[in-house]
Amino acid sequence: MITPMSSQPAAAAMPPRHFLDIADVDAATLRRMIDLAAQYRTGTAPEALRRPLAGKTLAMIFEKPSTRTRVSFQVGMQQLGGEVVVLSHQDTQLGRGETIPDASRVLSRFVDIMMIRTFAPETLHELADYASVPVINGLTDETHPCQVMADIATFEQHRGPIAGKVIAWTGDGNNVAQSWIEAAPKFGFEMRLACPEGLEPREDIVARARAEGATVIVGSDPRELLVGADCVITDTWLSMHDTDTDRSNALLPYQVNADLMACAKPSALFMHCLPAHRNEEVTDEVMDGPQSVVWDEAENRLHAQKAVMVWCMGLLS
Repeated sequence: MITPMSSQPAAAAMPPRHFLDIADVDAATLRRMIDLAAQYRTGTAPEALRRPLAGKTLAMIFEKPSTRTRVSFQVGMQQLGGEVVVLSHQDTQLGRGETIPDASRVLSRFVDIMMIRTFAPETLHELADYASVPVINGLTDETHPCQVMADIATFEQHRGPIAGKVIAWTGDGNNVAQSWIEAAPKFGFEMRLACPEGLEPREDIVARARAEGATVIVGSDPRELLVGADCVITDTWLSMHDTDTDRSNALLPYQVNADLMACAKPSALFMHCLPAHRNEEVTDEVMDGPQSVVWDEAENRLHAQKAVMVWCMGLLS
């Protein structure tokens, strides 16, 4: 028997929960995601949240190559009971033969949630503006919020609450650094960044974090800024396909080696989002040393992103 459609008007659909930038999400919600990520890591998540996405599909859109992002999102969605469709830049018409708004509308009819790893933040925001399902920022040239959620989960795994701690960044004030700045007022830690002239983080991102109550210090001397740090973080000097030797020369003093690491607290952790260019931005001695937690950091991408997806799907209040 076919049931006729109701003559009553449909209720207005709730707007989707996007995860585009840490700055856009309130502190209490971010804390719940971090706590859930820890439960996924330890196998103590509530029964109702272990496989809550059965029958749901995640579309992963890649304009940039990926290892950790692709594998962690795919495995994470599968562990949550869902399925995954992977779309590379060569596989789609996104932004080429088809506008981003049109592609977003179409994909929203096929899948339940989307993740995009792209270059321009405008692409991310345009995709989200026209989507009727949640969109997650898997990386842009401006921010990398999923990485920093994993990093915070890693810090707390080893050192307890991050509130009140000192986090020190050395090197290019890039997308990961800028997401760390956005996280500072949300989680209550002090953020210090040692960057060469011309490679500082964006002034408006720093200003917003300070306006929200965070202590954010930007300078050029890593030895000074690492003093008293509870965690030291760096990233590659050159982005994919970049061959700017002048940039590498400017970043030489920011290499995390044993001498620079010794400026921080003896208990300080070392983090790197990977892949690392060993013996460029970080030496083997530090990367493989007792203070390094880079492998736990990589694993926590899986757990943190599971928590993000669950929240985006409206299952984490």
